[in-house]
Amino acid sequence: MENLYYKVKSYLEANGKTESEFDDNILLQNDSDGNGDYIKTWNVSGLAQPTDEQLNSLTSNSTKEYNNNGIRRTRRNLYGNIGDQLDEIFKDIDVWKARIQAIKDANPKS
Repeated sequence: MENLYYKVKSYLEANGKTESEFDDNILLQNDSDGNGDYIKTWNVSGLAQPTDEQLNSLTSNSTKEYNNNGIRRTRRNLYGNIGDQLDEIFKDIDVWKARIQAIKDANPKS
């Protein structure tokens, strides 16, 4: 369902809308019937529900964003607790910089 979410998010942004439009206006669903994810409810003011063709044209951008969010989660876990990071910075900022850069280099975004 995440891939459909990112496609719809890209569609919203391409049409001057924001991710906040999801809150009460869009419901994505999967009925576990083999037909995959779909838009069950669409109530975005001033914007028609996208066709499959429109959503599929956004696949590369949505895939990139989906992948980058996975990288962000990995990095966030590897960075560790913010309190520990602040302590590390206080003790030796160069050690902290090197550790963070190594994490970024090992987990590059698209």
